[in-house]
Amino acid sequence: MIKEFRDFIARGNVMDMAVGIIIGAAFTAIVTSLVSDLINPVIGLITGGMDFSDLFVNLGEGDYASLDAAREAGAPVFAYGAFISAVINFLIIAFVVFLLVKGVNKIKDAAERKQEEAPAAPAGPSELDVLLEIRDALKKG
Repeated sequence: MIKEFRDFIARGNVMDMAVGIIIGAAFTAIVTSLVSDLINPVIGLITGGMDFSDLFVNLGEGDYASLDAAREAGAPVFAYGAFISAVINFLIIAFVVFLLVKGVNKIKDAAERKQEEAPAAPAGPSELDVLLEIRDALKKG
């Protein structure tokens, strides 16, 4: 069983997957920062500083100035603003990832085209040509 597990781990695709997960986790931090630190402030400027995340409907008793205050008091709330913010963030992140993948694919395609366009190595004599040369040399000698 241990040998089978070691063989499973040693396969290339498992290692590739592990590297992909690690890179993905690091990439998530970059994309999250891009969205929260660069893109969301621009959207906030366009929408007049409106913050969807604090929109809610109180389903219980009492009146609360913010979603945080309602949650702190333990009031049941329908936090539709947080959902709207999550959807907007998802769409922005998905679009940024789409642009990045599109750029990487473009670079990859260009590299493959260069490789295809590279001149092929000149073909040397075939095996038959070499044998004929040897035969002709032996006849002369």
